[in-house]
Amino acid sequence: MTFLRTSLNNSLIIRPPGFYIVGFETLPFISVYFIFLSFVYVVTVMFNSLVIYVIAFNQCLHSPKFLAVINLAVIDIVLNTTTIPGMVKIFLVKDNFIPFNLCLVQMFSYYCSLGLESFALAILAYDRLIAICLPLRHNSVNTLQSMSCIIGFTWSFSVGVTAFSTGIMTQLSFCKSVRVFSYFCDYAPVFRLACNDYTMQWSAASFLSFMILGGPFVFIILSYVTILVTVFRMRSLDSRVKALATCGEHVILVAVFYVPIITIFTLGFFLRLTDPDQRVLSLSLASCIPPCINPIVYSLKTKEIKMRAVALVRRNVIGTDQRKRKPLRVEKSFRL
Repeated sequence: MTFLRTSLNNSLIIRPPGFYIVGFETLPFISVYFIFLSFVYVVTVMFNSLVIYVIAFNQCLHSPKFLAVINLAVIDIVLNTTTIPGMVKIFLVKDNFIPFNLCLVQMFSYYCSLGLESFALAILAYDRLIAICLPLRHNSVNTLQSMSCIIGFTWSFSVGVTAFSTGIMTQLSFCKSVRVFSYFCDYAPVFRLACNDYTMQWSAASFLSFMILGGPFVFIILSYVTILVTVFRMRSLDSRVKALATCGEHVILVAVFYVPIITIFTLGFFLRLTDPDQRVLSLSLASCIPPCINPIVYSLKTKEIKMRAVALVRRNVIGTDQRKRKPLRVEKSFRL
């Protein structure tokens, strides 16, 4: 393999043509796992696309809450698209090589989408916070314009921070191994292959972890503390139950996403206590499962979306049945 040598600040930078993704080479029953991932990806695209279609083509659902829901659905599709097709391609084609520039693109896409997923869950917590704690001012505070600005800011911030963190990877020199022990071009496994000092990359990864995971998670916790205080101040037990019932599905999404991811990042990146095989398997599951179950647990269980999704499916089924019956009627009348 030939390496590209460039000069940066009077120091020699050795850039390889690409990397080899070797995270799944030692895992048993890997074919079963890839079949499972393919199923997860199909479910992710199908159900999140249904959510996007239902919201986009129903004028009555064009509200701040459902703008946040459609934002989550788009991010879910992008997040799983950054990794699962690449993993399946490695399994089917038996080609685990990824060019250097494409590696950086995948790295940026994954961590940007992961950060956006984290912020999307925080935005949904904000919607519940305003709806429960400020019910009389909900329509004036949480408007389409304000929600659009919040979502736009999270996208700009995630893109900017991730672009900087990915860009500084070009300052590393790779003169030894180019085997990345992960299931994609992962940030930490790549910069640890460098021959020169990667302190800045390690600091960027730490800052990125705290900002895109820790920040939104702390906001969600504080939001629910405020919600609980407000709920227990309500006099009616029925009002308390109704208020808490609107938060149940979101709490499940938060737990499914944050608990595995934060645990893996803490033990694997900072403490380095996990076995590499266990880290690869658990991180792939923790990243791929939430986008798959988000529309099933949260979006499609929302009353407004559920009603219109069922109506859409019934309309398509009835339309298909009618198209199948028409030729039979024509044939009978011809015979008569």
